[in-house]
Amino acid sequence: MNFQSNPAATELAGRIDHTQLKCEAGRVAIEQLCGEAGAYGFASVCVHPCHVRYAAELLKGQASRVGSVVGFPWGVNHTQVKRAEAAQAIADGASELDMVVNLPAVFDANWAYVRRDVAEVLCECRRGKQAVTLKVILETAALDQSTKVTLCELLGEVGVDYLKTSTGLHAAGGATVEDVALLDGHRGPCKVKAAGGIRDLATAQAMLQAGADRLGTSSGVAIVQAVVKS
Repeated sequence: MNFQSNPAATELAGRIDHTQLKCEAGRVAIEQLCGEAGAYGFASVCVHPCHVRYAAELLKGQASRVGSVVGFPWGVNHTQVKRAEAAQAIADGASELDMVVNLPAVFDANWAYVRRDVAEVLCECRRGKQAVTLKVILETAALDQSTKVTLCELLGEVGVDYLKTSTGLHAAGGATVEDVALLDGHRGPCKVKAAGGIRDLATAQAMLQAGADRLGTSSGVAIVQAVVKS
């Protein structure tokens, strides 16, 4: 199938962060991920920090960017550790970072800590000649509506690039259309990334219609193929 000749498939692929965050994924899995990113034109790949350098080598000269995670999956690392993790990922070739907000601080309503934690990582993302995209994971399924709105406003003030719904690993669940719409309604200058449980075309389209600009999924190939078959 010639995916590049299908405008709808190409447009959708350009909104997908092609994700491989299984703990057992090794070099073969990263090679497959990057090969698919190049073939389908995904916006980026998202890999664990230990794979960033190799992914950057595999995607050198291609349009797909390399992304990684910071404080994954619970956000409980010390701020200094998160900033060091971000700096290393950037040095290894990452141009996008998905950072987990400090969930204990969120549940304690310690907004000063949350603000400082995110601002430190954002500072690392803005140090170089080319700004690195920072997406902050809220873990929306675990939060009440008031907390989600407060986080949207706080993160918009800090100046992050994306509000992201979920890691996909929390027991409370992943992205929902309702949460994406809520984030979109309170995002300010930020964009919205939906992630967690996006495994088919109908779900992907619903998330985009609700206001998501980017989708995080490990099912990108199947989703784009479904566009071509439809």
